[in-house]
Amino acid sequence: MAGSLAEDAFEGVRFSFSDIDEVTETAEGLLVNGTLFAFLEGDDLVVELPFARSNDLVERGIAVRFAVEGVKARDWVRVSDQQLWPELARESHEFVGEPAVGGDS
Repeated sequence: MAGSLAEDAFEGVRFSFSDIDEVTETAEGLLVNGTLFAFLEGDDLVVELPFARSNDLVERGIAVRFAVEGVKARDWVRVSDQQLWPELARESHEFVGEPAVGGDS
């Protein structure tokens, strides 16, 4: 049985990370170095991005804030436009996968 259009689009996103060792997939979604960065929620992609970027996407009507149990997560957004999913998933991967600043001091 074929998946939904959103599931098919998310499959493409998953495939784009298939050759990156630091990325794993769990029932939650895609993780980089063990930290969630992208997942499918209904027909939307949910990604974590820097606040300025997520805020810009929300202000332009491209994304909406993702709320967990009534609490808005300031850097997480939901995006329905599947054409943007690969780009935003890459941005999220880079953002979440960055090493912590000052970690060696």
